[in-house]
Amino acid sequence: MKVIGVVGGVCSGKSLVSRRLGDFGAVVLDADRTGHAVLCEAEIIALLRDRWGADVFDASGRVDRSQVARRVFGPPPDGPRELAFLEQVTHPRIGVRLRLRMDRIATGQPDAVVVLDAALLIEAGWDVWCSQLIFVDAPRAVRLARAKRRGWTEADFEAREAAQAPLDKKRSRADVVIDNSTSPEHTWEQLEPWRRCLIDASCEESSES
Repeated sequence: MKVIGVVGGVCSGKSLVSRRLGDFGAVVLDADRTGHAVLCEAEIIALLRDRWGADVFDASGRVDRSQVARRVFGPPPDGPRELAFLEQVTHPRIGVRLRLRMDRIATGQPDAVVVLDAALLIEAGWDVWCSQLIFVDAPRAVRLARAKRRGWTEADFEAREAAQAPLDKKRSRADVVIDNSTSPEHTWEQLEPWRRCLIDASCEESSES
C-alpha cells in the first residue's frame, strides 16, 4: 500500500486535490472528518465539558465546533493554551482511527493507494506514514478570499494559519507542488500527468517530470 499525504496552507485547496486523486481511484482519508467522529466520543465530550463547560455544546448535547474554534483560535495566551489542550486530547485518537483504517485497507487492498488529507499532517507526525507528500500552493490573497467566502474574518484566517507549521517547511518536505491559485480545471491539468504515477505504486517517476 502507498500513502500520499496532502499538505498546504489554510484554504489552499487540499481537499480539492484529494478528491481528484480519489477520482483516479485512490482511497481518501479525511482527517478533519475523523476529528468530527472523535469529538463524538464520550470520553472526549467529558473532557471538553470539564474544560469549557456547557457553552461548547449545542441543544442536542453535541460539540459545537464553532464554539470550540472561538476558544482554541483566540488571542494569546489563552488561545494557544486551549489549542494545545485540544490537540493533546484529540490527536492521538484521530491518529489511532486513521492508522486502523489504513491497516484495514492494507489487509484487504494491499495494492491500494491512500490519500491522507490532513491540515496538521506534519504537525501531528502523520507524515511518517507517507511515501510521498503533495504541497498545494496558492498565494495568501487567494486563500484569504476563499476564507472570507466561508464567512471567516481575516483574524480567523490568521489565527488558523498561525496554528500550523510554516508554509516554507511544508513546501520543503513535499515531493510535488501543485498550483491551485486559479481554477479547479487548472489544478486538475497539473494532476493529470501524475495520474498513473500517483496511483500506480510501482511508478518511479520524478516529481520534476
